[in-house]
Amino acid sequence: MTEEGEFDAILFTLADKHPEGVPQLLNTIADWLARRTDFFYGGEDGQWQKLLMNAFNKHATKAMEIHKQKIKEREEAEKRKQEANRKKKEQEEKINMDNASSSISEVTDEEAERIQKEIDEEKRQKEAKTKVEDVSKPVEGDAEDLEEADKSKLQPNEGNGCNLENYKWTQTLQEVEIKIPFKVNFNLKSRDVIVEIGKKTLKVGLKGHPPVIDGELCSDIKIEESVWVLQDTKTILITLEKINQMTWWDRLVTTDPPILTKRINPEPSKLSDLDGETRSLVEKMMYDQRQKEKGLPTSDEQKKQDVLKKFMEQHPEMDFSKCKFN
Repeated sequence: MTEEGEFDAILFTLADKHPEGVPQLLNTIADWLARRTDFFYGGEDGQWQKLLMNAFNKHATKAMEIHKQKIKEREEAEKRKQEANRKKKEQEEKINMDNASSSISEVTDEEAERIQKEIDEEKRQKEAKTKVEDVSKPVEGDAEDLEEADKSKLQPNEGNGCNLENYKWTQTLQEVEIKIPFKVNFNLKSRDVIVEIGKKTLKVGLKGHPPVIDGELCSDIKIEESVWVLQDTKTILITLEKINQMTWWDRLVTTDPPILTKRINPEPSKLSDLDGETRSLVEKMMYDQRQKEKGLPTSDEQKKQDVLKKFMEQHPEMDFSKCKFN
C-alpha cells in the first residue's frame, strides 16, 4: 500500500505538462488506460465506473472535510483577532476617559461646538486617508526594471492579491479568498445576499441593489470545492479553489485592474510545509514562470546554454558561426 503523498513529485511534474489543468490531465490518464490496459473491458459491465466513483468519492469526502476545517480555523482565528482588538479598544477608551476626567473644565456652548467640529473634521480626514491607503497602489520601481506594460499594473497586497474599493482578494497557488464588506446598519442574513459561483463566473451583492462583483473570473475554479460564509454579519467571505494550481491570478474578474505577478512573494511558511523534493519542484516552477514573464531563459534552457557554452570553449577549433541553436 502506498503512503499518502508518495507520488506527489511525479504528479506535479505530470501536471506541469498540462497547462489546461485537471480535465486535460484526467484525459491523458484515461487515454493511457484505454490504450495500454484492459481497465475498461477487463471486468464486468460497469465495473470500471464503480472503481472510479468509489475512489473519487472517497477522496472528495476527505478533501471537503479538510477544506471545511480550514474555513473553520480561519473564522476562529478571525474571531480571536477581533476579540483582541475589542479588548484593546476598550482599554484605550478607559484610559482616555480616565485622562479626560482628570482634566475636565467647563466650556461654553460656542467652544463645545468648535471642538466638536474639529473632532468631526479630524475623523473625516482620517477615514479618507485610510480609504486611500487600503486600495492597492501602482507598482513602484526604477523604469529600467519595468516593461512598459507593467507600469500601469498594481502592486500585489500582502496576500498576493489586490485591495479594491469595494472588496479585497488574496491568493495562494491553490485557492483565492475574497472579502466583501457591506456598510449596512443591520445584521445580514443569507436571505439578504446573492452569491452565485460558476466555473468561471462570480456574482455577489445585496438583494435589490446592484451587485458588487458580477463578471468572468480570471481562470476556471472547482465549483464543488468553493464555499462562502457570512462573517460578523456584515462581511461575505468566499473561498474559490483553482483548477490550474500552477499559476498566479493577475486579477479576480476580467474587468478588474491587473496586478504585477512578478512582485508576488509566496509565504515561506507555505513552502516549508512541503517535503524537500516537492518544494524544490515548486520553487523551480515559480522561478521558470518569473523568467518567462521577463523573457529570460528557464532553468532547463539555461542549463542547455551552459552545456553548449562549455562545449564550445572545449572545442575552439570548431566553427559554430553557421550553426542554429533552438
